[in-house]
Amino acid sequence: MLEVAVIEDPAAAEVSLDPVRVRLLAELAEPNSATTLAAKVGLPRQKVNYHLRTLERHGLVELAEERRKGNMTERVMRATAASYVISPTALAAVQPDPGRSPDRLSARWLLAVAARLVRDVGTLITGSTRAGKRAATFALDGEVRFASAVDRAAFAEELAVAVTGLVAKYHDERAEGGRAHRVVVAVHPDIPEE
Repeated sequence: MLEVAVIEDPAAAEVSLDPVRVRLLAELAEPNSATTLAAKVGLPRQKVNYHLRTLERHGLVELAEERRKGNMTERVMRATAASYVISPTALAAVQPDPGRSPDRLSARWLLAVAARLVRDVGTLITGSTRAGKRAATFALDGEVRFASAVDRAAFAEELAVAVTGLVAKYHDERAEGGRAHRVVVAVHPDIPEE
């Protein structure tokens, strides 16, 4: 089971958003049969089977094992990932585009950049998984508490200067065999977890 799977197909995204299917995906962190799931979610086994077949058709669940029970074969299913992220690619022409309004101080622009990050990293994960390789990535996550808006603005300016300096120092347009990497740095108010 993958830790995170990226859903790029619009039909799979639609299937994954159904509340019953979301519940089934959560329950399938551990392999279960339709009969066991039906009891847990309070639905008839046939209805659970319908949802499982739909999830399986879109690659969101997979067969873990088959058990022989009398004259029947019970299918035990499991989720293909512990969690899922829907890529903006699934939105095709209406996916966010940071190029439409590049305002570094806009929360909507930050969201468009984050959506592009999800799309790009999702594509990297899909490609590297197919190739049997790891994608070369790096992320830094932290928290800073500002005493004032003035301090926040000063921090943003210093951060921009530092990152711009690092990019200028290491960027080599003529590097034979080099590979371009995108750098994304974001600062936003922390949202307390519930």
